Amino acid sequence: MALSIRDVQPHELDSVLALNNAAGSTILPLDSAALHALYEQASYFRLAEVDGHVAGFLPALREDADYGSPNFLWFRERYPAFVYIDRIVIAKPYRGLGLGRVFYADVTSYAETRVPLLACEVFLEPRDDISVLFHGTYGFQEVGQQTMLGVGRRVSLLAKTLCSFPFVRDTYLHEPGGRLPDLPWLAERSRTSALTPTRGARAAGGA
Repeated sequence: MALSIRDVQPHELDSVLALNNAAGSTILPLDSAALHALYEQASYFRLAEVDGHVAGFLPALREDADYGSPNFLWFRERYPAFVYIDRIVIAKPYRGLGLGRVFYADVTSYAETRVPLLACEVFLEPRDDISVLFHGTYGFQEVGQQTMLGVGRRVSLLAKTLCSFPFVRDTYLHEPGGRLPDLPWLAERSRTSALTPTRGARAAGGA
């Protein structure tokens, strides 16, 4: 099995939309406009390919995104700096291969050099025990619950403290204008990276 994790490209959004809307009741459906808005705001939007086929995707947003999700806004009201995982979708033929953990390791490596917290939610109505267990074993803890406006389903709001961030902040981001070393694995992983070269420095100010 040949696996690659890479940034989503604009011409692939139709495939991403189809994958999202075929995922089932644990993933909220999107229309094309909503997906493009998410793509515009995401600081991290990556896709998994298995043997050349689209197998899954994960978008995540920083705390300053212009994004109306009630769960994202819940975190923004309570935490000054975080990366919020909006959703993770794995195509049915590729479930059970560990792609969820691959994605979470990748988004964690992105987040832990920028913010102190990784955030997400899981549905409690209907209860998604697979997702609850997955997040619990990955170090997430419940920090709240709410019923989503307009959806009427209760969610558990989860957060994971990123223990590496204080070292990164104090070593590289503490001083005004501080930034991460210019290394490929530390680069922004989004189509907006060229437009936001100082985002790492802003992360230090918000922590």
